[in-house]
Amino acid sequence: MPGATLSGVGKRFGPSVLFDSFDLTIGDGEFVVLVGPSGCGKSTLLRLIAGLEAPDSGEIAIGERRVDGLPAGERGVAMVFQTYALYPQMTVAQNIAFPLKMAGRPKSAIDDSVARACELLGLGGLMHRKPAELSGGQRQRVAIGRAIVREPALFLFDEPLSNLDAGLRTQMRREFAELHARLSASTLYVTHDQAEAMALADRIVLMRDGRIEQQGTPEALYHRPATLFAAGFFGQPPINTLPGRIVRADTRGTAIALGGGEAETIVLGPLAEPVSPGTDVTVAVRPEALTLEAGGGRIPLAPRRAAFVEWFGGERHVRLGEDPGGLVWRTAGDTPVAAGDTVALNVPAEAVHLFASDGGALGRAPLPNL
Repeated sequence: MPGATLSGVGKRFGPSVLFDSFDLTIGDGEFVVLVGPSGCGKSTLLRLIAGLEAPDSGEIAIGERRVDGLPAGERGVAMVFQTYALYPQMTVAQNIAFPLKMAGRPKSAIDDSVARACELLGLGGLMHRKPAELSGGQRQRVAIGRAIVREPALFLFDEPLSNLDAGLRTQMRREFAELHARLSASTLYVTHDQAEAMALADRIVLMRDGRIEQQGTPEALYHRPATLFAAGFFGQPPINTLPGRIVRADTRGTAIALGGGEAETIVLGPLAEPVSPGTDVTVAVRPEALTLEAGGGRIPLAPRRAAFVEWFGGERHVRLGEDPGGLVWRTAGDTPVAAGDTVALNVPAEAVHLFASDGGALGRAPLPNL
């Protein structure tokens, strides 16, 4: 049984259309993360599911029950917001108990639910404190506890870690993963942080302008981006992109001139679909795919001068050459390279991504049996 299903959902704000016909399914027990630039519709989707906004068309179901015509309180969802929204005059226990009191639950049942939630979230020793006496991470745990005690069919999280500092975000990210493993609850989680998405998601849904750009496992989106936008959204440093032009494309392989000239040419395997010589393409390579090692199916690149080197302890980021033919190389922190050095790098053929002028990926065909 799916955790939630959106079918043909449309939403307008005045004359502006955010969603035309949006479809999405969250599986039973699945942790789905929505990512994308500001304004793409991530938070609005959560509000539509929660009942805080009404769709203009389409259907929304939680489990097998259609809910788009139901009030928010009857949908069986619990939403945790970016702001903690805790009652300052109430203790931790009282804040967590509040939705159950409003629902008219017996006191003994409320006490049991609050105790279980506090134990699960490590709040047992803080139950009598008020929000002002808690750290940011502890306040967020209280907000999560208030959602857990409702035993919802679907959890909705709207950028819950964005107000925390970097160290606390990392800690809370681990706690989210552990919590989901224990609860196995269907979850839809919104974030702008790619690291959060990659670390937490069973499935990432990358959004752009009110539509799904690509969805799949974190590994699939990182290693097999369907569009140039998807390739550039994940990875730090961002993926390298070089302008290229098809010189030859046939069953023997695909030759591509880099940087708008003929001085540097790489050769890949045949493309899945024919592309005419002279066609402009974008060649993309992850910074960590570049290597000093040659041979073994690796493609040699023209030597480039190291213009800038950043050291981060365990790794170095090396800026090589100048645009439009410049590259960023991510290498081990003990690699002996300094600004001014000339470096000849190689890249595995399978790590090279090609994109057409419309941004779509150009797939490569398997080599024929010889």
